[in-house]
Amino acid sequence: MKIADRAVLVTGANRGIGQALVEEALKRGAKRVYAATRQPLAHLDGRVTHLTLDVTSAAQTQEAVERVESLDILINNAGLGVFDDLSDRAALERHLAVNLFGTYGVTQTFLPLLTRSRGAIVNVLSVTALAALPIIPAYSISKAAAFSLSQSLRALLAGRGVKVHAVLAGPVDTDMSRGFDVPKASPESVARAIFDGVEKGEEDIFPDPMSESMAESWRSGAVKATERQFAALVAPEPVNS
Repeated sequence: MKIADRAVLVTGANRGIGQALVEEALKRGAKRVYAATRQPLAHLDGRVTHLTLDVTSAAQTQEAVERVESLDILINNAGLGVFDDLSDRAALERHLAVNLFGTYGVTQTFLPLLTRSRGAIVNVLSVTALAALPIIPAYSISKAAAFSLSQSLRALLAGRGVKVHAVLAGPVDTDMSRGFDVPKASPESVARAIFDGVEKGEEDIFPDPMSESMAESWRSGAVKATERQFAALVAPEPVNS
């Protein structure tokens, strides 16, 4: 899956990794980039089309898909991350609404277009999907759920020719991580690594130095092997005569 001459949609495109993904897609020759944000967004490049989209709104999601003629790559990047201690159920529900159900809703709405193009879904997640960070537990839980969603979709959509990539990012220099006093990757470098991973066909993309240190052991480990075994249980898609 090359980015050149493709139509790409990025949610949460107004800042951080999302903004960097829009710019990187343009650099790689995307023919159309749909930048989905909750607020108005202007861009000087004529290949960019803004979509007003709160991923928790089914109505806005449906309005957005009606404006997209064709789509090759859907990048579910919009996310929520705030500090909590799991004492407030509402905080967990807000994280799940955006990071899990938002990703699910957008994916299901745009799936017919992706099936038609035999395209790709890219879910921007976090290494906290693999090991919870207890100072942001609701975020960690929601990303773990979204990772399980990604693995399930990967198996279920393979027969339709739709690939599903999970981005397991470490600390990135964005608004969400401002309070973390740790080395952070730039959004631009992460965006480049994400598209490199998509073009190489990597199922799980580790786009920064911290996450990359986990990549080899993950890809060769027992959990990944079990995922492949479970995926083989999915019945193949029927062939239309």
